[in-house]
Amino acid sequence: MNAVVEFQQYDHVGFEQIHTRFDEEYGVMWSFMHSEPRPCFTRVALQDLLLHHTCLQSMKGRVVSQGNFEQANYLILASDAQGIFNLGGDLTEFQEAIRAQARNELLSYAKLCVDNVWTFHNMQAPITTISLVQGQAMGGGFEAALSAHVMVAEKSAQMGFPEVLFNLFPGMGALSLLSRRIGMQAAETMVRSGKIYTAVELHEMGVVDVLAEDGQGERALYDWIRRNHRSLNSFQAIQRAKQRVNPLAVEELYEITEIWVDAALRLKERDLRVMERLVRAQDRKVAQQEIGTAQAVARAF
Repeated sequence: MNAVVEFQQYDHVGFEQIHTRFDEEYGVMWSFMHSEPRPCFTRVALQDLLLHHTCLQSMKGRVVSQGNFEQANYLILASDAQGIFNLGGDLTEFQEAIRAQARNELLSYAKLCVDNVWTFHNMQAPITTISLVQGQAMGGGFEAALSAHVMVAEKSAQMGFPEVLFNLFPGMGALSLLSRRIGMQAAETMVRSGKIYTAVELHEMGVVDVLAEDGQGERALYDWIRRNHRSLNSFQAIQRAKQRVNPLAVEELYEITEIWVDAALRLKERDLRVMERLVRAQDRKVAQQEIGTAQAVARAF
């Protein structure tokens, strides 16, 4: 397999909820999400990701690996949570801000989400961004995966926008990103439905670019890189041209997230109780995953 080394350039920053890895052979930089207390987009995770990706962008992809300058050609967004890519926005923070009618707090969180989506989607460096979805990607997690130039997903992965369940909509890029992949009508149908889709369904729709067998996501990702690496320059140029032909401006994302904030502040107590139930469901899922991991480790011994 490829030679993998730990990436040390920003160790002095002290990421709390992501960890990184750099593969020298093809210049593959990994960002693994490790959010706590549940695998959602906490502010800390969002800040860590944005710092990592903007630093990489500012250096035009040049990184220091084992004391040498190397070029990062690919940036991968993945998760180290078993069976979960990302469960989306921090619903606990949403509830607190909505009950307090703290518009500025909610808006600052939403803009932090947009900044992450925008940086990953519109990377101003010769870097191809790739999302690797293994497990569930819900709400903001699905938006994050959509922001990549290439989406790789394992067949058992599940993605969707459950926001309609608590009378809201995904406001950090869903319609903007989806409509550019499958058209506005299909994007709106997906957002309105609240349906959870399989990766197989999304691949058939043109949302997922590379469909992998379960447990083979990383292998499929590297297979894609090997097949396309010789034409990397043209692939990246085409991505820039696509942005010119069908541009997505950061102002569009900011304006939509303002709509999201205003809509969130109008939610009623019954809507917030649905959020609470979703948080409890997320906590149960995390607990089940931890039990499953512990049992697997025990069996290994």
